Amino acid sequence: MVLMAVGMCFLMYLEKEVTLKNIAITVIGLLIGGLLLMMTLPSLKHMLLKEYDVVKGNCVIDVSSEGRTADATFRMPDTDDVFSFNDIPELDAYGKAIPYYCEVTVSKDHMFEIDYKIFDVETRELLQSSD
Repeated sequence: MVLMAVGMCFLMYLEKEVTLKNIAITVIGLLIGGLLLMMTLPSLKHMLLKEYDVVKGNCVIDVSSEGRTADATFRMPDTDDVFSFNDIPELDAYGKAIPYYCEVTVSKDHMFEIDYKIFDVETRELLQSSD
């Protein structure tokens, strides 16, 4: 959106056609694009530099489906973190009654989930991985 706004300024300069509508579109594009850039830039830095953090601990996996989409939510009561993945692990059971031990790889600021590993809570045997 920032690039669109800069391109709009360039077109207004070349065509010498500065209207209130074009100025409004440019300002709105700069504001929204700048806001989105400020929100995602710290996470983008961690993703590009591959600075990841691994959150380990007991977890509870809930599967929810809304409409055509389904996702798996990993709740880690030890750290109060909640992570969501689009792919649903193929496990025997889900929900609060079935605890697992999980290792979730996330960006340093915990904004983006990368992958997960699910282990048996007692034997620490690997049950499922997103790799």
